[in-house]
Amino acid sequence: MNGTPAPTGVPDPALAEALHSEQAGLDRLYAHLDAARERALRTRDHAHDGAEAGGTHQARLEREVRAREAARTAARLDAVERGLCFGRLDERDGTVRYIGRTGLTDEACEPLLLDWRAPAARPFYTATPAHPGTVVRRRHLHTEGRTVTGLDDEALDLARIDESGRRALVGEAALLAALARDRTDRMGTAVATIQADQDRVIRSPLPGALVVQGGPGTGKTLAALHRAAYLLFTHRAALERRGVLVIGPTAGFLRYIEEVLPALGETEVVLRTVGELFPGVTATGTDTPAAAVAKGGPWMAEVLRRAVAAHQSAPAEGIDLGDGLRVSARACAQARDAARGLRAPHNRARTHYLRTLLDALAISQALSLGRPYDAEEAHYAPRELWDRADVRAALDPLWPALTPQQLLERLCTDRELLAGLAPALTPEHARALLRPPGSPWTAEDVPLLDEAAELLGDLRPTDRDEAQDSDGLAFAQGVLTITGQTDDVLLDAAALADRFRSEGPYRSTAERAGADRTWAYGHVVVDEAQELSAMAWRTVLRRVPTNSLTIVGDLAQTGSPAGARSWAQVLDPLVPGRWREERLTVNYRTPAPIMALAAAVLRTAAPGQQPPESVRPGSEPPRAVPVPDGDFATALARLPAALGTSGVIAADRTAEALGALTVAAAKGLEFDHVVVVEPAALAPRDLYVALTRATRTLTLLHHRPLPPDLAGVLRAQTGAL
Repeated sequence: MNGTPAPTGVPDPALAEALHSEQAGLDRLYAHLDAARERALRTRDHAHDGAEAGGTHQARLEREVRAREAARTAARLDAVERGLCFGRLDERDGTVRYIGRTGLTDEACEPLLLDWRAPAARPFYTATPAHPGTVVRRRHLHTEGRTVTGLDDEALDLARIDESGRRALVGEAALLAALARDRTDRMGTAVATIQADQDRVIRSPLPGALVVQGGPGTGKTLAALHRAAYLLFTHRAALERRGVLVIGPTAGFLRYIEEVLPALGETEVVLRTVGELFPGVTATGTDTPAAAVAKGGPWMAEVLRRAVAAHQSAPAEGIDLGDGLRVSARACAQARDAARGLRAPHNRARTHYLRTLLDALAISQALSLGRPYDAEEAHYAPRELWDRADVRAALDPLWPALTPQQLLERLCTDRELLAGLAPALTPEHARALLRPPGSPWTAEDVPLLDEAAELLGDLRPTDRDEAQDSDGLAFAQGVLTITGQTDDVLLDAAALADRFRSEGPYRSTAERAGADRTWAYGHVVVDEAQELSAMAWRTVLRRVPTNSLTIVGDLAQTGSPAGARSWAQVLDPLVPGRWREERLTVNYRTPAPIMALAAAVLRTAAPGQQPPESVRPGSEPPRAVPVPDGDFATALARLPAALGTSGVIAADRTAEALGALTVAAAKGLEFDHVVVVEPAALAPRDLYVALTRATRTLTLLHHRPLPPDLAGVLRAQTGAL
């Protein structure tokens, strides 16, 4: 029985009765959602009522915690408005459980709706006819707004359903129903159709790095995002204070997935591309493949270390400023070596180096004047010397204060400096790195800036700023200790100190984390991870000292010349013995005829990789449309309009001319209808990616002959090109 009217046009009475019953239940759930949201908003809005100006620190803290938690609750309840309830489990003992995007209870604190991440909800994803457990029926609810529009039942233990229960079964398999729907320009949440293999990924333990290897359409991205939500739910005390970072390949991809986690009940998540991981830098440039390889290689860590050391000098002739201000060459070298021996970042060690030289100058001056160098002299003389322009001009260049941007700009524009970094840098890589001064930053520059920031450290703040920071942090820690909230997952001393220093509104964990390069996240999700270079991985791992990661990718789709060819090659040096792999092998997205084309291309692109198995038969075979005059713009305009989302993918220069997507921009996205322009112009791996973006139809516009493997499969499917 399916969820549509009978062929005679007479409504199915079982379906009509079930829809009426489920609508009544859904109305009750939304009434409780509205009430809970209203309570949270009321608490937020009145948290500061009656508070006297300048109240005690404890009172301020309590009001802040109350307002913040109420605001977070209201935001979470807002986010789950769409698709609040999507499932139901009927068990052998007659128990009925409803599954949704969050948990709700009635006035007696009895559960009305189970959060999909709760252990009791797991059978909704894992029960099968072969292993039903205690579940006899699983029902999927389809809704639009607050209205139930359809139902799909799966009888998992038919022997335990009586005749009346069998007559009440409605609907079709929920997964196939979901696959038949058109896509939108935003990724939907697939909580209702998570399959057992994806559920295994989602509920994998928190520690270590989990690699989710899966071909196109296997749902690896959705599984990873649901895993992030599940981990935040299950390990909230450990993760909420530090947050979760999701790294995607492009800004377009992040826009595509940005609604998923809030819809799953989680709002404290930071979404970034690798090119956005260095606050204050916008990566707008593009590197050549040779430059990408040079910048992405592990050797760049040593190159940058040597570049920093090149800015730590001791003059071979010593220092002689006249008036008895002298430091010997040997003393300069000893001061430099002592500063390096601190193993402190460059800018911090600079203070030690300059203070040592200033002390030496002050002593030499005192000796030249024949007066003792006592404690008072040692306190004031170096500061007075540093205020002299000639002293500052002589010492400052020996160990200059540097920002990461200054260091990398010089590294990539100074031919002499690059040449001096051999053998850490080969001549070929040096040539690839060289670029005109003032060139825009690229995504490949960001890991180098991050590495440089680690080597350089922050520019030292003034003593006054440092004292204020120290006092504020000590005060905040004292407040937490006095109020017994040192273990509160919602607050830490740094957050509280930041709040007291600032006159602006409170910043959430996500806002603070996104603005802080040194923030340590509780968990990091990396999508399209096969594209990351060795230097990008160093950047990622700095943000998660626990090495708790979900790494999502497909080695067959590696497009970056600095990207991965095997997970072991990437991860064994970084997290030895701390990573594991799960494979997703079923393609739920790409119709079988289109996947057959992609599989033929894959045999050329990556002979050792296996394509996923498609479960969608597809209603239309792919088609090739010759464009004899090469006028692709006109050919695109002549294509019939199609319902649903459409994507045009082409090689970089052609894409720019047509306003189409490049393969890099299309990676991770999906469209109902895809047009690939001039397949022969795409590298085999890029062509594989382009072909597998389609969920319904695929059209190939070509002026040049199609690649032989592609042409052969098309000929077999259609009898002609």
